[in-house]
Amino acid sequence: MRNPWIYVALTSFFELVWIFGFNVASVWWHWIPIVIFIFIDFHFLTKACEQLPTGTVYAVFAAVGTVGTACMDIFFFGEQFSVAKIFFITLLIIGVIWLKLADEDDQQDTKEGV
Repeated sequence: MRNPWIYVALTSFFELVWIFGFNVASVWWHWIPIVIFIFIDFHFLTKACEQLPTGTVYAVFAAVGTVGTACMDIFFFGEQFSVAKIFFITLLIIGVIWLKLADEDDQQDTKEGV
């Protein structure tokens, strides 16, 4: 794949799939697809880390997982929606965006020889 961010999107998606599976698994054979999704998830995570800074990939991966899991809890499993959750999810998203911008600045400085 040309765009490594596709790997980040795929690893983030599969993380949410297997986390959802954790919440709904009720018999032993439900764990078979969950384990498969975990291996697929880590495959895409590895591919993303081959082409992008590992810290950035992991930050995005963790942020999407955290936000996605919080949203799943609210919309699928009936958890409470609170101002505190909104605040901290927003803070997490802002942190990931700033991290991405900082990585872009570091890459530009490296290219310019600064």
